[in-house]
Amino acid sequence: MPEIKNLKKVASRILKAIKNKERIVLYGDADLDGVAAVIIVKESIKNLGGEISAVYFPDRETEGYGISEIGLDYLTRHLFGEKDAGHALLVALDCGIGNFKEVKIAKRLGFEVIIVDHHQVLDELPEAEIIVDPKQKGDEYSFKELAAAGIAFRLSELLLKDKMTETLRQNFLELAAIATIADMMPQESENKIMTEEGLTSVERSWRPGLKAFFEMEPFQSYESLKMKVSKIISILNIRDVENQLPASFRLLTSTSSEEPKKLIRKLLEKKRNKKRNDKRNYSRSGRENCQKIRTDYF
Repeated sequence: MPEIKNLKKVASRILKAIKNKERIVLYGDADLDGVAAVIIVKESIKNLGGEISAVYFPDRETEGYGISEIGLDYLTRHLFGEKDAGHALLVALDCGIGNFKEVKIAKRLGFEVIIVDHHQVLDELPEAEIIVDPKQKGDEYSFKELAAAGIAFRLSELLLKDKMTETLRQNFLELAAIATIADMMPQESENKIMTEEGLTSVERSWRPGLKAFFEMEPFQSYESLKMKVSKIISILNIRDVENQLPASFRLLTSTSSEEPKKLIRKLLEKKRNKKRNDKRNYSRSGRENCQKIRTDYF
């Protein structure tokens, strides 16, 4: 069976970067799929003794979707300083396939760009060094609907090989499963297998950020695992950014047993406040519309 086009090339390039102690930047979309993909690759590299120089998630409200000039400017200053030129391997996860202009800018700034994406490919491809996207021309991989986290999981297998312990594999599958559901990818073929296998252990996860959900009373009241996972996804999708890192990344990478619970409570409160505000705004809008109707009518 053919493999995902260029995935082995990406694994080889990352392994070379680890060996040569190059700067490695992970640039992910800020949704749950992008976050999970970044975590899987980050922890794979860490388990191989590598270091990540920077992790970056763009703010869609100010930067739009994908690789942004704002993000590249931040990373350039963070990694190379104001004036010093430098070199870094930038791995874009769950984004990049449509960033033609930004990839050119990134290369000019000293980044070697790798794109690992799953979105629809346009008529041409960005000028990245390596591109992985099952939807690109010439990719004979039979299943085209993997989430970015699913592709990241396949990449982790190539990176770690025999260093992929069963515990680590299951932990990555938990992330891939949640991300695949969150991204509403079709539950068939590999997605179905990854999701089913990942969910078998999610309630017993050793990842503190996932474990916290199942230990908290609000989530214990849900009868089915499906309902619990759906609720977890809804909480992880709440927008809350600190130090340019979304709440889902901070929570799922936490090594503390108590910090995740504090963050979950904060997110739950944020969700309740949003619901109250939405209800007030809806009521106000309804009253204004009724008043307009009465005025217009009479």
